[in-house]
Amino acid sequence: MRINGTNAVVLGAGMAGLLAARVLVESFERVTVVERDELEPGVESRRGVPQGRHAHGLLPRGCEILGELFPGFEAELVEDGAVRAELLADFRFTFGGHVLRQAPIGVSVVQAGREFLERHVRDRVRALPGVTLRDGCDVAGLVTEGDRVTGVRVVSRRPGSAEEHLGADLVVDAMGRGARTPAWLDKLGYPRPTEEEFKISVGYASRLLRLPAGAELEKAVAVGAVPGRPRGMMLLAVEDGRRLLTLAGIGTANHPPTDDEGFLDFAASVAPADALDLIKRAEPVSPVALHRYPSYIRRRYEQLVRFPDGLLVIGDALCSFSPVYGQGMTVAALQAVALRRSLAAGPAGLARRYFRAAAREIDPVWRMAIGADLALPEVPGRRSLAGRAMTAWVGRVQAAAARDAAVAEQFMRVTGLLDPPARLVHPALVRRVLSAGWN
Repeated sequence: MRINGTNAVVLGAGMAGLLAARVLVESFERVTVVERDELEPGVESRRGVPQGRHAHGLLPRGCEILGELFPGFEAELVEDGAVRAELLADFRFTFGGHVLRQAPIGVSVVQAGREFLERHVRDRVRALPGVTLRDGCDVAGLVTEGDRVTGVRVVSRRPGSAEEHLGADLVVDAMGRGARTPAWLDKLGYPRPTEEEFKISVGYASRLLRLPAGAELEKAVAVGAVPGRPRGMMLLAVEDGRRLLTLAGIGTANHPPTDDEGFLDFAASVAPADALDLIKRAEPVSPVALHRYPSYIRRRYEQLVRFPDGLLVIGDALCSFSPVYGQGMTVAALQAVALRRSLAAGPAGLARRYFRAAAREIDPVWRMAIGADLALPEVPGRRSLAGRAMTAWVGRVQAAAARDAAVAEQFMRVTGLLDPPARLVHPALVRRVLSAGWN
């Protein structure tokens, strides 16, 4: 273990902040996590995670990483009520209008609500020696000495609280896409990172359901958008024997409504017949929750020539993905692993080393997500010749995956971030896809 300093402070106790805290305890004697929300037991949603009431998933690679960071984590979740599912055998995926062939592939995931997952990670992090979690606190700004960040100013949201200075050898901004590091850089005389924005205008509506007794359905039913119908849905088995139904649409005209009748009408426009029948007969156990996601945002910190020592950025504060592909928590886990590797090399050049490592993890996921959206003519954006060719090829892969379990397995391993996208053009897979024909 290489000690990088005495104190580290993480701003934000969402998934990215908690995973950052987990790897920081290997390099710092004390880690303080500062969170604006009050983290009350049993609360299923909070202001700092506005998408928390919608379908979430740890992709297979995310499950692997959490198992590495927290031994026995998957078994703990399942024992507490989460649902373990075989990635392809227990799922019904419809992508590009094709129902992927179901088959056991030896890859499992754990299904649960966002707050359930986050609470278990938070409990694990809280139990680590040297970690303190301070909730109900606002971050007032950074403390600096010369070109180095030496701490943060915080103030409790409880009445009568005075501002405090938390000294730190390293501050990690995990405050989400609205994080203030760009503004802080401005104030300190550093350049802001270039921002890449991809506008998508997705609307989500979700509700917890309890299916009729004896209902038989896969543990997850997912339907992706297709040209001419930029809508999708996910019906996910989660903790406590419930199902979480999330409906999504691209463009204002396709945003799902929140009234009961409109919600069901939207579901009827996208759900398979058997799933729709169960949805109509299910008992609602929560109101319909709404969320709007206007655009992806990526901040290119790795391109900056100057950046203050003692400060890093992680999670949605670095790159924010549309929740429709379920990549956010897993990409945050990949960034935490990049941070772990970067810390192991010592404090010298940490920011440059980490931001470059994180960018390498983000790059393929960013291209894959935006490429999937640009396959829909309803989504505005530049389509390069190479991008159009890849979109056409992925369509052929999805069609072949409806008949060939080996193709379906490879497609899911790529989308689950277990394998790189290049595996979709591996010669062996190309032969299988071409031999399957067009239909």
